Amino acid sequence: MRTEIVMPQMGESVAEGTLTAWLKGIGERVERDEPLFEITTDKVDAEVPSPVEGVLIEIRVEPGETVEINHIVAVIDTEGEAGAAVEAPAAEAASEPAATTSAPAAAPAAAKPNGHAPVAAAEGSVEDLRRTRSTPLVRKIAAEHGIKDLAPINGTGLSGRVTKKDIMAFIESGAHQQTRSGGSIQRDIHLPPIEVGPRDRVELLSPQRQMIAQHMIASRATSAHAQTVHEIDFSAVVAAKKALAPEFAERGVRLTYTAFLIKAVADALVAFPMINSSLDGDHVVYRGDFNVGMAVDVGASLVVPVIKNVDELSLLGCARAVTDIAERARSKRLKPEEVKGGTFTVTNPGIFGSEFGVPIINQPQTAILATGAIKKRVVVDQKTDAIMVKPTSVWCMSFDHRVIDGATADKFMLRMREIIEGWTV
Repeated sequence: MRTEIVMPQMGESVAEGTLTAWLKGIGERVERDEPLFEITTDKVDAEVPSPVEGVLIEIRVEPGETVEINHIVAVIDTEGEAGAAVEAPAAEAASEPAATTSAPAAAPAAAKPNGHAPVAAAEGSVEDLRRTRSTPLVRKIAAEHGIKDLAPINGTGLSGRVTKKDIMAFIESGAHQQTRSGGSIQRDIHLPPIEVGPRDRVELLSPQRQMIAQHMIASRATSAHAQTVHEIDFSAVVAAKKALAPEFAERGVRLTYTAFLIKAVADALVAFPMINSSLDGDHVVYRGDFNVGMAVDVGASLVVPVIKNVDELSLLGCARAVTDIAERARSKRLKPEEVKGGTFTVTNPGIFGSEFGVPIINQPQTAILATGAIKKRVVVDQKTDAIMVKPTSVWCMSFDHRVIDGATADKFMLRMREIIEGWTV
């Protein structure tokens, strides 16, 4: 029996992924859940496990190619024997974008009970993402001809995606000269050209960095970003961590300050469901699950795995989840479902010593929290005017002002501060 292996969707608003390496070759046997290939998206670098056991008989996507989600990348014979005489299909001509032969996209999510369409992703629907992102080949041609925006091009590919044929016809018509001088690209021509010196080094952005850039720009264009900043006294948590760390260690769990943070966020989200929401046109969707995305530094980039149902976890459960998901993110062992479904995001630039960061909302969420370094700072007791030194952290939350007003944002932050500052063992 032949089983087709497809490009998984690694997170909301992700319409495509770049296959970076095959971990198995043609004719090799693959065990179920054994890593089969590596991919990169704007959400994550990950190893994708095989969903079945068998022999790899076809590889349809070569390393470095970017294809849409649900595009067939390989075929496994679940009844075959290792070492079977199989050959990879001839590679498609480089001039033909992979998107034109993509498998159909996953069926759209069911409509909500109120009859409205499902929540759109940050950059629009999956169809919008396919169209605006196109393929690396099309984007390269566009860059060579100074075309910054594919929107004016009539795409004939899947879901209106721009193909090589489409962009070449657009260029041959001379329309790209019009857009460069007076059309939709006019906003970019004021940028001065970058002069590259003999000692400069020029590198192409990685596929993941390109997708992150698009995601961040789209978020800025989508949400009305506003911020609130609070300083949190960590004295009680420092004492609790010192007291509980040995007990947690006996259970094989490393207790970190992040675990306390995730627990505080979970309790505050339950109290303020508006923060745990998404905006769908003129409707607010209050999420029934409380799933916190946790930004993890992986060297050259950042991934955001999701801790599901945090409202059901104890401090021990939070600590175990934080350690496990961070380790697997850094070793590229995250599963596709572990970077999907987030309803709120936490990022911790404080691990690098910064006072605080001003984060960009992770669409389609409505808020994100950045925590600064826990440092000894001079503070003044507001009741007694006494001057003292305490371990504190500065937190900044960015929120979508279309959905959340300042008072709600500050009450949410106050709730978290009360939890952290009043922590008892």
